[in-house]
Amino acid sequence: MSGLFARHALLPEGWANDVLIEWDDGGAITAVTPGAAAQSAGPGAIASVGYALPGMINLHSHSFQRALGGRTEKAGDSEDSFWTWRDLMYRFARNITPEHIEAIAAQLFSECLRHGYTSLCEFHYVQRTPDGAMYPRPAETAERVIAAARLAGIGITMLPVLYSYSGFGEKALKPEQQRFRTDAQDVLRIVEALAPQRDAQVEVGVAPHSLRAASVAQIREVLTALPAARPVHIHIAEQQGEVLQSLDWSGRRPVQWLLEQVEVDARWCLIHATHLSEEEVSGIARSGAVAGLCPTTEANLGDGLFPLASFVAQGGRFGIGSDSHVSQSAVEELRWLEYGQRLQHQRRNIAVSDAQRNVGDFLWQRALQGGAQAAGRPVGALAPGHRADIVVLDDAHPNMFGLALDEVLGSFVFSGNDNLVKDVMVGGQWVVRNQQHVAQQAIAARFKQTLAELREFR
Repeated sequence: MSGLFARHALLPEGWANDVLIEWDDGGAITAVTPGAAAQSAGPGAIASVGYALPGMINLHSHSFQRALGGRTEKAGDSEDSFWTWRDLMYRFARNITPEHIEAIAAQLFSECLRHGYTSLCEFHYVQRTPDGAMYPRPAETAERVIAAARLAGIGITMLPVLYSYSGFGEKALKPEQQRFRTDAQDVLRIVEALAPQRDAQVEVGVAPHSLRAASVAQIREVLTALPAARPVHIHIAEQQGEVLQSLDWSGRRPVQWLLEQVEVDARWCLIHATHLSEEEVSGIARSGAVAGLCPTTEANLGDGLFPLASFVAQGGRFGIGSDSHVSQSAVEELRWLEYGQRLQHQRRNIAVSDAQRNVGDFLWQRALQGGAQAAGRPVGALAPGHRADIVVLDDAHPNMFGLALDEVLGSFVFSGNDNLVKDVMVGGQWVVRNQQHVAQQAIAARFKQTLAELREFR
């Protein structure tokens, strides 16, 4: 048995003082004891920290896009949009190898860990060789991403993507999309091949890419074969253009169509869901599904703003993801989630409830709950039965000086740009110490070599 003594720890019911957290050899928390005496931990046997938080869950990642960051910020000859960015991404993906995928993912995961994420959901769609053939092992590239997660020490939910069409109405894929091509049976074969990977650190679900890229019949086929508790993620209503295309094809908005055609429930995560009618907002909230919000990517791509205030008022569940990884910071996602609402509504302190009036606390706790649900893993809480995934804040930093407990998360999320994450534990193992990942140099060297190889292609 191992343990950690925290002078202040964020528990499901709120902040508590003098908390002893204990876990077993498998990394599962066995006991959480507030009001413990520091000496009960045994002199020198258990570390003592100032502020301990549950690690955040990153519920939406395309890890290979980390290597594209900053390379698309140059205006083209025509008006730039999500769709022009997507064309650049397709060109970048042409030359990426499984070895590159693993190296990029490891770099990303080490960065995510250093900024407070301890779990991640990988929406994985680079499944085939550059010429469109399936690898001899159908789960080759997914296995590479899982290997990177194990190396970095982050928990992962792998989501092989169903990607068959280029647009509504089952339009044929374009040549540049052939690396992503899967039908229902392909996805189920990958899920089956990944079965031996499942353990306390790895879960496997599925991800119909979108209603543009997967038919309702295919989605139903996958869901029928998938074990009932596995997570299901889908991109939806990210762009106004997508909504208009859906209306032209079906007479229904994307979320409206999905809710009518498929039983959406608590195992679903609807990524972006940016452009919603009030009826769709209510429909998602009633379903129990999680809205997967990625504010830095949504801003980078010009997507729009999710109707958070209305959604939360109706009991909607949400979590955060870094998507294309223009940022790897949980703080930045939460900050811009709130700031987007302030700009939209021209008022302050929007992400709150009657029970929780502190914006930082509300955002961190709600994103933990939604993220854990979307990941399908026992994470996101310092409580027995959950993973010992713990973020330790730098209590020596000036931003943390003299704070009342109900000010800690407000300062963490909304004050300054220094990274206040000092140490990070995942499954009872320290993976970040003094803001350095334990394998940071080796991972970074491999990533730099990968960048050098990829930049030979233009």
